[in-house]
Amino acid sequence: MTHPLDSLRARRALLRAGAGAALGTALLPGLARAQAASKASAPAPSTAPAAAPQTPPARWQNWSGLQQCQPRRRFVPADEAELAQAVRDAPAGTALRCVGAGHSFVPLVPTDQWLVSLDRLSGVARGPAEGTALVQGGTRLAVASRQLDALGLALPNLPDIDVQSYAGAISTGTHGTGRELPALHAEVQALRLVTARGDVLECSAAKNPALLAAARVSLGSLGVITQAQVRVVPAYDLHRRVWLEPAMQLLERAPELARKHRNFEFYYLPFTGYAAGITHDVDTSGTVLTAQAADEDILRDLRRLRDWLGFSPALRRKVAGWLIDPHQTEDARNRAWRLLATQRPTRFNESEYHVPAEAGVACVKEVIAALEKRNEVFFPLEFRYVAADDAWLSPFHQRASCSIAVHAAADEAHGYLLSEIGPIFRRHGGRPHWGKLHDLGAAELAALYPRFKDFQALRQELDPQGRFLNPHLRTLFGVKA
Repeated sequence: MTHPLDSLRARRALLRAGAGAALGTALLPGLARAQAASKASAPAPSTAPAAAPQTPPARWQNWSGLQQCQPRRRFVPADEAELAQAVRDAPAGTALRCVGAGHSFVPLVPTDQWLVSLDRLSGVARGPAEGTALVQGGTRLAVASRQLDALGLALPNLPDIDVQSYAGAISTGTHGTGRELPALHAEVQALRLVTARGDVLECSAAKNPALLAAARVSLGSLGVITQAQVRVVPAYDLHRRVWLEPAMQLLERAPELARKHRNFEFYYLPFTGYAAGITHDVDTSGTVLTAQAADEDILRDLRRLRDWLGFSPALRRKVAGWLIDPHQTEDARNRAWRLLATQRPTRFNESEYHVPAEAGVACVKEVIAALEKRNEVFFPLEFRYVAADDAWLSPFHQRASCSIAVHAAADEAHGYLLSEIGPIFRRHGGRPHWGKLHDLGAAELAALYPRFKDFQALRQELDPQGRFLNPHLRTLFGVKA
């Protein structure tokens, strides 16, 4: 019997042989995130603490290679007490910044003084109340997911990558997708924070509630988050469905799909006219259905299509339409953490803004039109929904939002993401993701965040000498060196 995808595979092979570009079968499952197969077979990340702090490399750089620094000292404390003592004993004027996985594209980390890693402060445990867990600040999200699963628990939602440290993820407003699901930091009920004086402060809704509202998203400027008490839910399975649809048609249906499904998002495939829609819903079947893993194939094929046919957008779109089979669908069933997050081997730089939910569709249409004026674009655009919360510097502060992310390969120019796409985001009231590329300063940010001045005052009170600042943060907060 002939497999229904055989004809598409043949067309893909033919195009590779004749033109060196393809989209093919990989277009569908890859943009759904290729974690199911790779995560099912991959070993769990190590949870063992490092034996001892190691001498750092001459220079540190972030994941994409865009940001770099050469710290005077790299410090990896064994526990909260060692960290607090080191801060108290540091020479006067010593500044420090924390580092996790280095997945921020803006210079939040770079310092020429102390670079502090919380990698040895890792692990989760049941919390003091039902439905809570204690998560150490340096715990990578992938580790937290596995350890919680072993306890029969789970985080309510996850972002699309899970290599970040928990403290770094909440400090930058990291989020997943879901109209009724907030970003990670909104699930934080209490925090422990090492301050610039080496004190350890606790904050919760009952104790220092203003500090909790500020520290949930603080860019590491209030102190070092060593532990969080987090709301968790019983471990759960999801059913993922992915399909291809003409992009403008899917855009019109996006608000309805977001209301209907627990998680909804889509990826727009530049110069194809198509988008990949992705939904996740709670699954109680107990069935494990593993999907194909093809993200990297897709990116290679989109790039080949650009390289060979970028001179003619019309031909590029025509060939893509010939290759794409809109009748393909993909289904997967597994633990939520295996489906919601994935690995990203291909390195890129990214800009992401969060616009009011009601402006999402109009904004993304403008962004797509602007991207397709540039024939070199090939990276998919990502569109997600995020619920509102009340953290002072949350991009979702008091408003439900649509998140729109644009990318450029790490080895290619990305300036247009700021100069051409950034103004579109801002016209629609967008707030930037704190870890993604943007060029806003204190005056513009103060206009976007109703509690920006309150945050400034609290930061000044906790760290009057600016020990947790670097040049980038001084620009954001309007603090002179």
